[in-house]
Amino acid sequence: MTESPQISSLSTSLAQLAAQRRAAPDQGGLLTGKDPTQYNPSDPLRLWIIQVGIIIITTQLLYLVLRRLRQPRVIAEVLGGILLGPTAFGRIPGFSKHIFPSQSIPFLSLSANIGLCLFLFLVGLEIDVSIIRRNARLSVAVAGAGIVIPFAFGAALAIPLYKHFIESTQVSYTHFMLFTGVAYSITAFPVLCRILTELKLLDTTVGIVVLSAGVGNDIIGWTLLALSVALVNAGSGLTALWVLLVCIGWTLFMLFLVSRVLLWFAHNTGSIENGPTIFFMTITILTLFSSAFFTDVIGVHAIFGAFLAGIIVPREGGLTIALTEKLEDMVSVIFLPLYFTLSGLSTDLGLLNTGTIWGYTIAIFTLAFIGKFGGCTIAARFSGFNWREASTIGTLMSCKGLIELIVLNVGLSAGILTRLVFSMFVLEALVLTCATTPIVSFLYPPHLRTRATATGSPFGNIRDHKDKESGTGNPVFDVKQNDDGVWKRRFTVVLDKLEHLPSMMAITQLLQPPPPAYAQAESSTTNQSTSKEAEAHFGALRLIELADRPSDVMKSSATDALLHTDPLLGIFRTFAELNGLSVSAALSIVPFDALAYSVGEHVRARDTQLVLVPWLPSAQAPEITEAGMVQDGSPFDPLFRTDHSTSLVHSHFVRGIFAHADTNVALLICRAPFGVREQTHLFLPFVGGPDDRLALDFVVQLCANPRVRATVVRITKRDISVDVSPPESPHLRAEETAQATGATITSVTGFPDTMYGKATTQTKLQSETADGVTWAKYTTRPSSGSVATVDPTLNEALSRVTFEELASPTPLHAALHHARTLKQRPIVVVGRSRRLAVEDHHAELRMLEGEHSAVRADVRKTVGDIGTAFVSAGFDANMFVMQASSVQLD
Repeated sequence: MTESPQISSLSTSLAQLAAQRRAAPDQGGLLTGKDPTQYNPSDPLRLWIIQVGIIIITTQLLYLVLRRLRQPRVIAEVLGGILLGPTAFGRIPGFSKHIFPSQSIPFLSLSANIGLCLFLFLVGLEIDVSIIRRNARLSVAVAGAGIVIPFAFGAALAIPLYKHFIESTQVSYTHFMLFTGVAYSITAFPVLCRILTELKLLDTTVGIVVLSAGVGNDIIGWTLLALSVALVNAGSGLTALWVLLVCIGWTLFMLFLVSRVLLWFAHNTGSIENGPTIFFMTITILTLFSSAFFTDVIGVHAIFGAFLAGIIVPREGGLTIALTEKLEDMVSVIFLPLYFTLSGLSTDLGLLNTGTIWGYTIAIFTLAFIGKFGGCTIAARFSGFNWREASTIGTLMSCKGLIELIVLNVGLSAGILTRLVFSMFVLEALVLTCATTPIVSFLYPPHLRTRATATGSPFGNIRDHKDKESGTGNPVFDVKQNDDGVWKRRFTVVLDKLEHLPSMMAITQLLQPPPPAYAQAESSTTNQSTSKEAEAHFGALRLIELADRPSDVMKSSATDALLHTDPLLGIFRTFAELNGLSVSAALSIVPFDALAYSVGEHVRARDTQLVLVPWLPSAQAPEITEAGMVQDGSPFDPLFRTDHSTSLVHSHFVRGIFAHADTNVALLICRAPFGVREQTHLFLPFVGGPDDRLALDFVVQLCANPRVRATVVRITKRDISVDVSPPESPHLRAEETAQATGATITSVTGFPDTMYGKATTQTKLQSETADGVTWAKYTTRPSSGSVATVDPTLNEALSRVTFEELASPTPLHAALHHARTLKQRPIVVVGRSRRLAVEDHHAELRMLEGEHSAVRADVRKTVGDIGTAFVSAGFDANMFVMQASSVQLD
């Protein structure tokens, strides 16, 4: 029996179809000649990766340039989106067709809107409603004026805009007016926080009011946006009313019920004490997208639900900061640039092609600034601020940033704004955001700022004055102590890494004054009070670099909690309590470029006498030569040469402290385990100058500790004929120098000195005179009945110091040789001698580097010539580099 032709044809078709289904998809891709940018609806990942890569690279390149101008990241993201859109790259033939084809936009939009919900959730986490309660008296008026007056300006401008650029048959004036008013009245709270932190305004009266008013402004703005979207999506006024009532009900449900459930989960999962667990993160993310889904389906945008979910997360234990740290990088690096690129694809600045359009565009950002600036400035002025502070508040509140762009995109997707009007408002948001930082820097410079809190950056403030009146303040800072004494009593310890703690603990313990003698212990109350006044106080300054992450901005506004939870400060406080030390703590979160300036501000406010700065090099394996031998390099190689990037960055930080600190600075370069041994030996090559004199005082003070000894060698550069080949020949022995100068050699402690001023005869004589007075103060034994005999602690310290004098045509070589002759590896103490030094060691230093190894220029600038000599020669020891405060030679 034969098959019919129809059956045979059907069988063949089925077989071919089955073969096609069994065949594997083409995996060759580019190798088979296919265009990787060709859109494939069943596999859009390939093109999506290309789009994301181009977006991220463009954004990052722009940000590298714009951050030098102190512009926030959002400016780079918005400009990147505009450049990739029809304004710039879209005009390149084939660019939009291959990179951003219209068929791929829905997938890109899905990713961007997921990221937008996550971002609004992070914005909700940043907002702390308690800020409004604490500063309601001042912030309510500013927030109210910042909403009402700009909204009125926007509603007024909406009339001509609607008449010239909007089709009345498609959009009602009421809807357009609402969106225009909301766009005018909104304030970019995340960008505002970033600007306040970078300009170090968070602890000023202006910063607190702006932060509080910004929170209230944002909440009211999002509420108005939800109302506007509800009115647009509703078919009638009654429907809009129902949408609004349901939205209010959902808000109350989240604030009063879901928030309690989240708090219960946070406590029972240990998320508050130990950070968010996986289970708590799962519950939080489900809450986020559930809230976004509900507000979207009732006719309000999903971003409002995401924002609401962020507000209800518990604030206890820094939980919001920990949640932000887990989500922020993915949102900031990928999702937000995607969203702003979508916004840029809808922005075509080429549409602004007539004088009339440009006139309206200028009117848009002029009225937007006048409305915000004028309303908030007048409200702040009536609240008691002066005109400069009030105008600064008005300028900060006029910052638009990405929040207005989100509002504009909502209006564009709802069909309320045309692409032309959308482009005009995008340009307005860019201009006002870019102008905020330079205007504020001009109106409110640092020397005119009024600090309002007793936490954060340690400035004189209201609470401190109240403490003085009540007698509860810290006596170390309430009374300015006498600085005429030789020894320092007020120290600031800079802490920025956990690795710095051991060395700082050791030097702190060495600087603690020794206990009084037994005879003194039974002295009168007067002696006891004198001993208490002489007690040293250590201020621990914790430095945290402000990066580009939102969590860093949140930390900067939560310094109260961080002061008690930061691990470095906690360890240092525990160490101080165990050793009976007087310690206070402060925390500063600023950009890297402002770290050194922050240290300078801190020490000025605390009247610090000596700043202790650690520098710990990284470990590195020794180099192996071709012969298989271990090459004996300098122990400072990882710090000063090989580990170039880390040491270079830190050297800029240290030199910044040297430049900005108006007090004495001690840089501790720790190369070996640092601790209070059975016997710690110090070595000071004293060549003269203010830095060396400070070093001499410092060495004497350390020798008050019974376990510290010191050798101080005064080296005079003198052109004498000597044979430099034997070890002792570079030196003119102390006895010969004494015969030539008439000086008396005694056993005491010393401090290195650096010469300032031009290398003139007068300056050199002044410096030599000051050096001689300081040297004689310690080397000359006091006569009986002199005041010096009353201080037994100083006499005990001087008994542990050996003084020597020598002259040499090569002082650096002489210092190195003398240090190597010591039986115990010493801690080297040198003066930095970078400022107006009279004695020039550059020629000898170049010769010494030729004998050993060269040292980078940034190292020489940081540690000075004498310190560089020890580094170049590979002297394996810890080192103090001292710089005296700016003093004039009399």
